[in-house]
Amino acid sequence: MHGEPEVVVCRFGHRPGRDDRMTTHVGLTARALGADRVVFPDNAAQAHETVADITERFGGPFEIERTSTPKAFVRDFDGTVVHLTMYGERVQDVQDDVRAAHEDAPLLVVVGSEKVPFDVYEHADYNVGVTNQPHSEVAGLAVFLDRLFDGRELDREWADPDRVVLPADTGKRVVDPEDAPDDRLAEHD
Repeated sequence: MHGEPEVVVCRFGHRPGRDDRMTTHVGLTARALGADRVVFPDNAAQAHETVADITERFGGPFEIERTSTPKAFVRDFDGTVVHLTMYGERVQDVQDDVRAAHEDAPLLVVVGSEKVPFDVYEHADYNVGVTNQPHSEVAGLAVFLDRLFDGRELDREWADPDRVVLPADTGKRVVDPEDAPDDRLAEHD
């Protein structure tokens, strides 16, 4: 979020054909809920393209990149490393410590796909579980980011969008930014 150390989400692993939608949703969730950038594995080109397209259409800033060496990316990250895993410490028990660590340093959130190597668990400053139950890694990332930012990410402003979604109780309303009212969060007819 603006004015704070960077938050990076790293999708660790990607199985083409099987993980395409989930990897894309990890990137979209990272963007929508306050991260500054996402790092995909090299073989996740489609996810990279989709998230870049959404960022261009709905605004940024948000960076998307790929790496051929996710292990090295995690190992060499200069900041606090959080690995989301169902086997980790409960998010509600470590959220204050993670927030405090993020005040002084960038934060890397590792979101696995296939089985994550044990050295990622060892390298992480925090192995964090959201419910310690099997569920979607996208849901885990969303809950974690909301806990990290304490809901502030929900009021984020987007720069240079090609289109703006106007909140509505029914239907869909997407307009050119020039046609959006100054207060986009107000009720619209």
